[in-house]
Amino acid sequence: MLPKLDPSQVVDVYVRVTGGEVGAASSLALKIHPLGLSLKKIKEDIAKEIAKDWNGLRVMVKLTVQNGQAKVSVVPSAAALVIKALKEPEHDRKKTKNIKHNGNISLDDVIKIAKLMKPRSMAKDLSRTVKEILGA
Repeated sequence: MLPKLDPSQVVDVYVRVTGGEVGAASSLALKIHPLGLSLKKIKEDIAKEIAKDWNGLRVMVKLTVQNGQAKVSVVPSAAALVIKALKEPEHDRKKTKNIKHNGNISLDDVIKIAKLMKPRSMAKDLSRTVKEILGA
């Protein structure tokens, strides 16, 4: 039997989701059910949050659960931010496979992405984080 969770405890759950569609309910249910949350409501919240800016891109979603309420926030990866900066048209993931992304982004865009990724980077300073982004 599972131990009881303290309702005031803050729990973070990370889920990788493709924009425009919420993944399989089974994998999400395994993470959500022990917290006592409604799977249907969580899927709707995730879909609403991702539909804003991340349609067609795979991003991490952070669910912060406290007192039976879940707050959804998007935690994009460096690759997702670079693809978004390329301003490519949306692709249907089921119809087109192995998409090759090409294009040019300005150094200003790379620096903006590096500033967003700096807290999660292992680099000492911003110039090294920029190099990490260029490698992505």
